[in-house]
Amino acid sequence: MSLSVPQNGVKADNEPVIELFVKAGSDGESIGNCPFSQRLFMILWLKGVVFNVTTVDLKRKPADLQNLAPGTHPPFITFNGEVKTDVNKIEEFLEDVLSPPKFAKLSARHPESNTAGMDIFAKFSAFIKNSKPDGNEVLERGLLKTLQKLDEYLRSPLPDEIDHNSIEDVKVSSRKFLDGDEMTLADCNLLPKLHIVKVRPIVKVRAESVVGVALLWTVVVMQNKKNSSPPNQSQNKVVAKKYRGFAIPKEMTAIWKYLNNAYAREEFTNTCPSDKEIEIAYGDVAKRLVK
Repeated sequence: MSLSVPQNGVKADNEPVIELFVKAGSDGESIGNCPFSQRLFMILWLKGVVFNVTTVDLKRKPADLQNLAPGTHPPFITFNGEVKTDVNKIEEFLEDVLSPPKFAKLSARHPESNTAGMDIFAKFSAFIKNSKPDGNEVLERGLLKTLQKLDEYLRSPLPDEIDHNSIEDVKVSSRKFLDGDEMTLADCNLLPKLHIVKVRPIVKVRAESVVGVALLWTVVVMQNKKNSSPPNQSQNKVVAKKYRGFAIPKEMTAIWKYLNNAYAREEFTNTCPSDKEIEIAYGDVAKRLVK
């Protein structure tokens, strides 16, 4: 199924032909749990370029994939037929070739935004995979510390929010995202990982109803080419809470504000895996504490 949803419903002749290959979910068709896949998905969506998305069922090892990119696992892209496989290099490449004025600039203005929250996912993974009760408290404190640092960064005003000529002292930032009121590459990197730590319900939106987004959504399984619509969402689950009784503290209001702003954006919610897919993925790696 091919759905064209740019401004006028068609791709311009001079636009590049881009296809994004992402990990498929447990059903072999829907979007799977992979923060790196979602990172590239968000970047392309935010760029405002027309592109195709293909979900790849790794269990079936489709021959098409092996011929296209031997030994490569999603995510990767093809850009005018050229295969690119390194996520960081893909990000740099897309920011360079899909540039203003035609496409949005996504680089963060403040270098600190690129590193904010960078340790959270590693701390979370260590915490959730630990099976030794005597190490649980230390790992939980480590995770909380990294979350607190992110909360403080989001709470602190950016330099351009401070008017040095004003008598009023800006103490709390009013921005929506890491680097300002618009999403940047920094958000594309952090939000998919933060979503795994704290899963929220996502409003079900069929691709047909999305308006004004330069996206040609072809969510197709490479082997059988079956159609797929955006994933249904399961009940509100939190991976860390499910396996460890842990949740992001409500006192970290800046993180909650950040998450709520992200969940209000279709570039994020429509690229998220379902709660079920996240639970399935972590059901295999999360360790229960053995007393």
